[in-house]
Amino acid sequence: MTTNVIEDEPERRHAGTGWLITALGVAQICSWGSLYYSFPLIAEAMRFDLGWSKPQIYGAATLGMALAGMAAYPVGAAIDRGRGRYVMSLAAVAAGFLLFAWSQVSSIVAFYFILAGIGCLQAATLYEPAFAVITRRVGAGLARRGITALTLWGGFASTVFIPLVQFLIDAYGWRGALMALGAINIVICGGLYFLAIDPAKDHSLPPRQPHEALPLARRKAVVWAIRRPVFWALMLSFVSYAAAFSTLTFHLYPLLLERGLDATGVVAVMAVIGPAQVAGRILIWVFAPHAPVRSIGSMIVIIFPLAVVGFAWAPPQVIVIAAIAAFYGAANGMITIVRGLAVPEMVSREAYGSINGVLVAPMNLMQAVAPLAAALLWSLSGGYDTVLIAVGIGAMILCIGFWTATLLARVR
Repeated sequence: MTTNVIEDEPERRHAGTGWLITALGVAQICSWGSLYYSFPLIAEAMRFDLGWSKPQIYGAATLGMALAGMAAYPVGAAIDRGRGRYVMSLAAVAAGFLLFAWSQVSSIVAFYFILAGIGCLQAATLYEPAFAVITRRVGAGLARRGITALTLWGGFASTVFIPLVQFLIDAYGWRGALMALGAINIVICGGLYFLAIDPAKDHSLPPRQPHEALPLARRKAVVWAIRRPVFWALMLSFVSYAAAFSTLTFHLYPLLLERGLDATGVVAVMAVIGPAQVAGRILIWVFAPHAPVRSIGSMIVIIFPLAVVGFAWAPPQVIVIAAIAAFYGAANGMITIVRGLAVPEMVSREAYGSINGVLVAPMNLMQAVAPLAAALLWSLSGGYDTVLIAVGIGAMILCIGFWTATLLARVR
């Protein structure tokens, strides 16, 4: 009888998470769509309306992403303390009011303050805090299924919101679009985060035996983690990934134009990436639901330098470049799952939010800095060849860092 109870425990703990995953999934689509994917469309409309330059507008986004990196640890630590409901719901509501304020902006200084606030709130509303909430609900050892499912939901954010935001801009202007996005954050995101995240249902640790040490928590857990070489190897790989991914995200359009594709062809290539991300996550869900994350990641990371080589040297034909983009998109989709599972499977199953917050903080900072650095490199060299060399070096460092982390995790 005892054996059956133990064997049924994982299924019992997952049985009550269906509503949580669905609610977080819908909210993540709205959070990503309104706070991240909407920016380029709103920025272009603002640029034509207010006469601000593109560097001025994107500089605010860079500031916001940098502050998101700084906010990652305190957000994770708060969720570790059982405050996920209030962290995520209140952040979504605050983001909604900041979007309202953005819709009325006419001063570049006010715009920078608003984007700085939205950047901080992204750290409390996007994937990492949601991963921490799931981990706290079912325990680090069983979080894999929920994290994978959540990334499947989030993969549809760009597909849903890019056309929705464009429709809103066409119908109501960029100010009206921001008002609608603000309402979505307050009503849908804030409501779902508050209703679905219930600290009373969080997984409780089994009673501690007299001979067992106390579980690590917050700062002690972080201090313990940063003394492990595997932590630094993972950080190196994720920072390198952030540099390569962020650069390609912001520069792929002009890069492919420079390579000889026309605008229609470039749009067709970029349209492949989103569905490929979802397809990559489904592949893991179906064919590798229990494979060690270090094994999955070790195979995935090699796709990134190969994709850079493809973008650099492949003939400028839409079908060929689209195929490369599909592999690149699938790898991006799968690496999101790897990032969510790396801490509990390779570093520690305790204090997920705190350790993961420290791990992703420099990654978020790199995402903010890399596009501007790439633009500067492009202006100095006069083309994207040098940029692609830099991205290729970053992709190779990603591989070396993750393979090193894999070896260290196996030794541990």
